[in-house]
Amino acid sequence: MSASLPQKALTPAALRARKGAEPIVCLTAYTAPMARLVDAHADLILVGDSLGMVVHGLPSTVGVTLEMMILHARAVRRAATRAVVVVDLPFGSYEAGPEAAFLSAARVMAETGCAAVKLEGGATMAPTIRFLVERGVPVMAHVGLLPQAVNVVGGYRVQGRGADAERVLADADAVAEAGAFAVVLEKVTEPLARRITEAVAIPTIGIGASPACDGQVLVLDDMLGLFADFRPSFVRRYAELGAAADAAIAAYAADVRARRFPGPEHTFPET
Repeated sequence: MSASLPQKALTPAALRARKGAEPIVCLTAYTAPMARLVDAHADLILVGDSLGMVVHGLPSTVGVTLEMMILHARAVRRAATRAVVVVDLPFGSYEAGPEAAFLSAARVMAETGCAAVKLEGGATMAPTIRFLVERGVPVMAHVGLLPQAVNVVGGYRVQGRGADAERVLADADAVAEAGAFAVVLEKVTEPLARRITEAVAIPTIGIGASPACDGQVLVLDDMLGLFADFRPSFVRRYAELGAAADAAIAAYAADVRARRFPGPEHTFPET
């Protein structure tokens, strides 16, 4: 009988080499139990700043702090043994310049053990991406809809329609040239996602950007039906765990109120 060997951990370089090959599976995770489940199936776990809304009840990602990201990333990294763990740099932690971004990224990597960081922005962020990569920080880029800039763009609108497509394409080119190992395309049209995927040498990871990308990412809680505050139009629900949990909690509450819990098998005899 031969013992099964543990799977070798993936790396950012290994994912970059998957360009045009097997699609990259990516999901978010914010806790150790969920990370353990995702790690068995995903190539990349994103500790996304979406945790601000999903876990902490914030109205957007803008209020997320570096300390919040580090706390959740530590938990995820403890549970993940195979997937590449990437951590979002939150709003305000990198925009001031390459040096500020490096201090934030270095702290995240040192305190969490993650494999890479992600930051939003295209051509304007290319110098920062290059600065980080040259100093040993793998970077996943993010273009198209930028949730951290939602107050500027006026909502969660589809990006890259009409003449604006050239801007998004230029952003993707810029981050690829700067050394990002992959780029998230958020909420762009399928023709544009296809153009970008064919044009850049790094994998594209779509979220609301069609199957034309080299991989896909979803917020785990959206996909499982756990987050009900709003539902992005592009999200496919693979389960409705929120409704199931609500029913289970209601059943428990009813049992307690009817004095049906704990049952006789859980009582202790007098001595």
